[in-house]
Amino acid sequence: MTTKTNNNYFSHPTAVIDPGCTIGTGTKIWHFTHIMPNCIIGENCNIGQNVVVSPDVVLGKNVKVQNNVSIYTGVTCDDDVFLGPSMVFTNVINPRSAVNRKSEYAKTHVGKGATIGANATIVCGHNIGKFAFIGAGAVVTKTVPDYALVVGNPAHQTGWMSEYGHKLKFNAEGKATCPESGEEYVLRDGKVSKQAQEDKA
Repeated sequence: MTTKTNNNYFSHPTAVIDPGCTIGTGTKIWHFTHIMPNCIIGENCNIGQNVVVSPDVVLGKNVKVQNNVSIYTGVTCDDDVFLGPSMVFTNVINPRSAVNRKSEYAKTHVGKGATIGANATIVCGHNIGKFAFIGAGAVVTKTVPDYALVVGNPAHQTGWMSEYGHKLKFNAEGKATCPESGEEYVLRDGKVSKQAQEDKA
């Protein structure tokens, strides 16, 4: 059972959507989720059950948010980001119940196409690069490069991932091919980029 709201997105009757939010066409918001004031949520997003989206959070298009996720103020996600079940962002480095630190919220940006696995924690102030892959349960305490695969607590890099989510195996020339898409990648100076079609011609 869903209720269509504003003729462009769906929200379950148990969801709470506060004033001042912008929600894109085709987005779905499910059971017991709370969208707090002044959030911006793009088109065709899917926000699962029991999710909290705090004030002023920005989500791009086609963002998938699984159940029990907390997205706190200071977080922005580009298009096509995947947030796995029960993962959480933080927004204060040194929280204390008796000390108000709302003015000290640190920002976290998640790049296009990145995946954050189930039960991962992203400590605030550390950006996640485009198409990066954060393993389940990882605790991210530093910035993650584009296409990087990181796992563990604290998270450490163990390789590189393609845009289709496959671990890349680079040859001696620093080139790798995604086994699913056939797209080619280049590793140069510790950074990975997808090789443009014109570069291969």
